[in-house]
Amino acid sequence: MTPSAILVDPKDNVATALRQLEPGDALQVGTGGNTVDITLLQTIPFGHKFALKDIGPGGPVIKYGEIIGLATKKIRNGEHVHVHNVEGLRGRGDKR
Repeated sequence: MTPSAILVDPKDNVATALRQLEPGDALQVGTGGNTVDITLLQTIPFGHKFALKDIGPGGPVIKYGEIIGLATKKIRNGEHVHVHNVEGLRGRGDKR
């Protein structure tokens, strides 16, 4: 069976869709012996991220085992994670 999403690092709190995913899709995502069961709440386009657990406002979004941004509002487990709810940190001279 072809996986629907990939979790890059066991520390990540987001996974990446390997195809378009739909609300209600139930997935099992894992790496390194760490597996998460999740039901999606929104459409997740191919290549986009979704939350594997709730992320509070200002909380770190972690991919590749690194913080790639901060949540601008609460992101629920199974929600789409993208520019509408994440503030990027990389390449910004005003955020150190």
